[in-house]
Amino acid sequence: MLPEQRLLNQNTSNSANNSSALDANQLASLQQSVADYSSLQLAWASGYLAAKSEQGHHAQLAPVATPVAAKTLTILYASQTGNAKGVASQLEKSAKAAGITVVLKNIADYKAKSLKNESHLLIVASTNGEGEAPDDAIEFHEFLLGKKAPKLPNLNYSVLALGDSSYEFFCQTGKDFDERLQALGAKQVAPRLDCDVDYDSECESWTLSIVESLKDELTQADTGLTPVSYIGDLPTAGATSQYSKQNPFAAEFSLSQKITGRDSAKDVRHIEIDLAESGLTYQVGDALGVWFENDETLVAKLLTELNFSGDEKITLKVSGEVQELSLQAALVSQLEITQTAPAFIEFWAQHSQDSKLLAVASDKNSAREFAGEHQIIDVVNSAKADVDAQSFVNALRKITPRLYSIASAQSEVEAEVHLTVGVVSYDANGDTRTGGASGFLCQRLEEGQKVRVFVEHNDNFRLPLSDDTPVIMIGPGTGVAPFRAFMQERESRDATGDNWMFFGDQTFTQDFLYQVEWQNYLKSGLLTRMDVAFSRDQAEKIYVQDRLKEQAAEVFAWLERGAHLYICGDANRMAKDVHQTLVEIIQDHGKLSAEQAEDYLKSLRSNKRYQKDVY
Repeated sequence: MLPEQRLLNQNTSNSANNSSALDANQLASLQQSVADYSSLQLAWASGYLAAKSEQGHHAQLAPVATPVAAKTLTILYASQTGNAKGVASQLEKSAKAAGITVVLKNIADYKAKSLKNESHLLIVASTNGEGEAPDDAIEFHEFLLGKKAPKLPNLNYSVLALGDSSYEFFCQTGKDFDERLQALGAKQVAPRLDCDVDYDSECESWTLSIVESLKDELTQADTGLTPVSYIGDLPTAGATSQYSKQNPFAAEFSLSQKITGRDSAKDVRHIEIDLAESGLTYQVGDALGVWFENDETLVAKLLTELNFSGDEKITLKVSGEVQELSLQAALVSQLEITQTAPAFIEFWAQHSQDSKLLAVASDKNSAREFAGEHQIIDVVNSAKADVDAQSFVNALRKITPRLYSIASAQSEVEAEVHLTVGVVSYDANGDTRTGGASGFLCQRLEEGQKVRVFVEHNDNFRLPLSDDTPVIMIGPGTGVAPFRAFMQERESRDATGDNWMFFGDQTFTQDFLYQVEWQNYLKSGLLTRMDVAFSRDQAEKIYVQDRLKEQAAEVFAWLERGAHLYICGDANRMAKDVHQTLVEIIQDHGKLSAEQAEDYLKSLRSNKRYQKDVY
């Protein structure tokens, strides 16, 4: 409880003779006095009043010097899966080590109107989906970009934006914050930094630079107060483990079992990994980060195309230190070669001077599309270029771990973690191309071998706090994974809330993932109902959004009685189509306009009742 709450909650209805209470005028005066105090000022005032009361009503206090306004660095993070939170936490540690008083908050817990009282602000923001703000930042984003945002002439700020350059709206949320803060009169203390998926090195350099630039100014004020630091979130499950993205756990790979039929067009595996003795814990809705190595056969082919032996020595920053490696070793364990960044398209176009590739690189949309359809070896094959080994390495992104939605509840499987992994595989001019991580997990890794993993907490994809609350789950294909975990968790908690599952895939006989488990949940009554859509089992393709339309009235009725709605799976098509279908359902059955229906869903998101885990 804040100091002013402790004071204002005193019982003022006692007799006026009771000297421990404030009369109405005194209470009103106190409320007015503390209304604009910051957290630090409230803490100081509380200590001051406590000291005064202990010395007695008539005691003489030593003169109190007027305190210099506390110069505090406020760090806000807007995170969808945890990356921005991780960067902000490292930023907080560096600032504290420099003697700076820091307030670190989840942007969802920050009162946007307090911006006018800030002197120094750093925002670390990721971008969700197609340029959308993360769920936790929706209200802050709306306020800042709206008409009620105050002028901020006294604010010094900077923004670190996280994104993926393969998406059109790269780092859009960070750009929005930066541009709007400037428009409101705030002053940049450092230019905005836009980081791609391999952001660790850039973030480290930015952190050191920004802390160094602010250190003198923010450590000069002498308030006479002990620095206070607030952290927005309580520790989550797994916080006590020593293992993390930077220090992954070498877990035992226990099982890889194909769960699609022999004649399926897809290869989907049920994966089990042993976390015993790691101390790692997770909640349903979390993801498992998997570090992988590239296929040595693919690396050999790439080296041949480049006319390199693989023995060439290159330098590369590994775990924060510059190391010398052979080119072959770097390509296997350190560099991304199965996903292509648009920047590499431009690099290869410039060195090859190929007219077609130059044309592609000159248009951002074309470059993104081309990069998404071609691995590094395909780009190299498309045009010849003469580059040295170090230049080639410098043009590649570092390998980043892949995140997989966890398909198990620890209450059910204890020291294990389960995943549902679809193998990415396609033909490229007669050669088979395979996804880096999916190929590693499903084809190259053998049972009993080690795989480096960590838990990525996702507080934006959680079951309702109340076990009585109904839930609607929409998860076609491998999007079914977290909902398998949801059902295990609700069963272990004896949850009484209704559960409705929408699942879809290509065929009933070959692609009904975890079919027996779903049928058992229906039989036991834990799963209230299940609607399925198998697109290729009839002449006209049917998808999960079609099943939603068929059950529109019932879906809306569930929402009206408080159901939480979840979507997991493909972000590019499925999630968009499902969202539009939901808008139409709410519009039709709620008798609302399209704009009002969007606001209805926006309200659900703000209240954590509409959550997405899409990729």
